[in-house]
This record gives sequence, structure tokens and C-alpha cells, in this order.
Amino acid sequence: MSNTDVTTVAAYAAPAPQSPLARTTVPRRPVGDNDVLIEIKYCGICHSDIHQVNEDWGQAPFPMVPGHEIAGIVTQVGSAVTRHEVGDRVGVGCFVDSCRTCENCVAGLEQFCLNGATGTYPIGPDGEPTYGGYSTHIVVAEDFALSIPEGISLEEAAPLLCAGITLYSPLTRWNAGPGKKVAIVGLGGLGHMGVKIANALGADVTVLSQSLRKKDDGLRLGAKAFHATSDPETFTKLAGTFDLIVSTVSANMDLDAYLGLLRSGGTFVNVGAPGEPNSINMFSLIGGNKNLAGSMVGGIAETQAMLDFCAQHNLGADIEVIPADKINEAYERVLAGDVRYRFVIDTATIA
Repeated sequence: MSNTDVTTVAAYAAPAPQSPLARTTVPRRPVGDNDVLIEIKYCGICHSDIHQVNEDWGQAPFPMVPGHEIAGIVTQVGSAVTRHEVGDRVGVGCFVDSCRTCENCVAGLEQFCLNGATGTYPIGPDGEPTYGGYSTHIVVAEDFALSIPEGISLEEAAPLLCAGITLYSPLTRWNAGPGKKVAIVGLGGLGHMGVKIANALGADVTVLSQSLRKKDDGLRLGAKAFHATSDPETFTKLAGTFDLIVSTVSANMDLDAYLGLLRSGGTFVNVGAPGEPNSINMFSLIGGNKNLAGSMVGGIAETQAMLDFCAQHNLGADIEVIPADKINEAYERVLAGDVRYRFVIDTATIA
């Protein structure tokens, strides 16, 4: 592929809601003065990709090219680019631009841009579709391409651009570390990174999972304890135990029961995105000055800090690399919970 005048690239797209993904081509803009062209090497499959394809979160544009866990190599830079050079290892996460001038952008919270951040997919603030990482190349503004440090393979780094930052941000914001008891709810693509990161931060980590099926994995990843939430005794035995609980579950849950596991002043943070509203008894918060919070990925600087932290502690995602023609099968396996713990597409198989 030529590095100049990029117009179309090979990709895998869902042609319509709930449709199987198939090979196609999509447009990419020419490389502007402040842009970089990235040859995508690997792209993780996030559960949110499936939600988007199925329109679980509302109407979306099609054809849709999912993918916001992108790792690759810079193959061209614009004339004004200073942050990256050809040959650099880079990653792209959930968004590829923002206004950069609003209060949130200036504060490093580009994901909450008051004028609308541009998602890696499926649609930008202008209403035009954007195409994600299930493709061979992508053009992005240099400021939104993250440096992937040496020491993390590109395939293990790809899921960090969503799963990694999604857990790193709340764990550091609510001071997970030595002397703190932290529970991670759910041991999947998000949760397994939560265990690794919380353990590396020095916290005492417990996994709360529906069953004990993944107990050995949880302990291997760094948890000191593993409990089944299907057992009512768990909520009695662990009442008032945790300083911080981070839930990765994308389904409604008994929030009152989980808040009962917190110490006074403790915090329950949800990073999952259930499709339906949930309910809570306010006395579960009032009793013990407890906090119920949410968290959504992180800004550019925080995402870079996460990548640097993971490299320093030799943390990558546990992955299964697949060819592009196995994407639809991977979607079915994600829904069945049959992955340990993140599918990553080898995008060389798309071309």
C-alpha cells in the first residue's frame, strides 16, 4: 500500500444491525499536516463492539467498522508532526479527536469534550460515520496516537487502549494501593486487567465472580481471594470489607448488596454499561457515607500514563489472537463467556 493519498483500505464491517461482519473497503482521509498514518497490526475485540453492532445503545450508522483497541506502526507523518516518527509503535483508543479548547479538554478529559469528542467509531460530532480498527490502516491526529513502550508486545498492548485504561483510571483515582482492599467484580476482558493493575499498585485484591470457575486464573493474575457472588454467604461474610469495588459487569445487579460490602466511606465504581436502568435504596449510600460512582476510559495523558505503568510492571492483556475470518465466531464466544480474556484480530489477515 502506498503511503500517500490514502483513500480506501480493507476492513471488516457489519453491513446492518445484528448482521455478521464481512470484508469490505472503507475510506480514510489523506494524511494532513498534523496527522499520522498507522498500519494497524492488531485490534482487540471489546464487548462494546458487539453492543454497537447490535444497536443495544441506540440507533447507529451502517456499514459499521468496529474496533477501538488499536496497536500498530506509524508509516507516514504529516509535515507539522512532532510527536511521532515513521516506525514508531503507537496505539489508538476510544476517541480520535476533540475540540481541545473546552474546560474538559484542557483538564485532560478529552473523552468528555463539551463540544463532542470524535469516537474512533461509529460516528463523529458532525454526524458523519467514523471507521474503527477492524481495518488495515487508520489516519489520526498525532495528539491522539499514544506511544506504546518497548516491553509490551503490540498484540498484548492493543486491549490496553480500552480495557487497560478503563480499569487504570478508577483504580488510581480512588487510590487503590498499599493498605487498601479492592474488589473487582467480573473476571473478563476488563476484570482481568483490573486484577493485574490493582495488584501492581499494591492493593489487596479480591475477585467477585458469579462462580468459582475462574478461581485459579484470578489467583494467578494477582488476586489474594476469589468469591462466588451466586453464594448468598459471600455477602454476609464480606460485609464491610472493601475500600473500593470496581464492577466490570454490563448487566443490572443488586447494588444494595454490593454497597453492603463497602467499609464506611468506601466507593463502588461501575465501568460496565448495562442497557437498562438500575435501582438503589438510598439508605445503602447514607448508611456509612458510601459513594456510588461511574468511570469511562481516560484522557490522552492518563492513557499514556497507563501504558507507561503497564510497561514498567510488565503488564499486558491475556489474549487469543485470531484471523479476521473468525470475528463472527469470536463475537459468539464473547457472548458465551468463552475467552481468556481478550480476542485480538491479526489485521494482516484482513488484506
